[in-house]
Amino acid sequence: MRRLNLALLAALAVLSGGLYATPSRAVQAEKGQDSAKGITVALITQEVVAELRDALANPLVAASIAMQNEKRRGITQAQIEALDATWVQERDNRRKPLIAATLSSPLSIYLTRVQARSLGLYAEMIVMDSYGLNVGQSAITSDYWQGDEAKWQRTYPVGAYTVFIDDAEWHDETRTWRAQVSLSVADPDTGQAIGAATIELNLTELQRRAFDR
Repeated sequence: MRRLNLALLAALAVLSGGLYATPSRAVQAEKGQDSAKGITVALITQEVVAELRDALANPLVAASIAMQNEKRRGITQAQIEALDATWVQERDNRRKPLIAATLSSPLSIYLTRVQARSLGLYAEMIVMDSYGLNVGQSAITSDYWQGDEAKWQRTYPVGAYTVFIDDAEWHDETRTWRAQVSLSVADPDTGQAIGAATIELNLTELQRRAFDR
């Protein structure tokens, strides 16, 4: 196993507690320090972010965003909120035209395959346009518009090549720690930001792989 730096070892120790304990016990282990930020800073390295960028470098990602940006050009806030409301309603209905169209898109199929190939490391993948609307995703999200959330507000509007790493959270259903990494997506020709993407990482799995190196 390669030598791990002290910050990574400390965060891994806290995260290991999360594997077998409640989040509160893991937080107590750091005695006043921000354990969530310690976990994300130590585990989500530049190499991890580079791998996410590689997955998003597929031409299909930028092309799909560009097409939706053009399709939605001039959309109003009221129309955005109406689309979002439609999505939420469709989640509880048998007929899901907007959800079905999004999940069956080439981009969504690609993201689903990338997530599957990660073997449990990627818990969710979402790609958003310049309005914060979903372009493609690996699973049904709770809403269609992400423009009111940090994952979009702290990436696309900031500019190309921006990275925002949210705090780690405990996922009770799978008993794993997770954190969302959001990145601006740039046009490959102009270098200008055209949208954003969010990948939810399974930090518990990332920890296991770090120990196995």
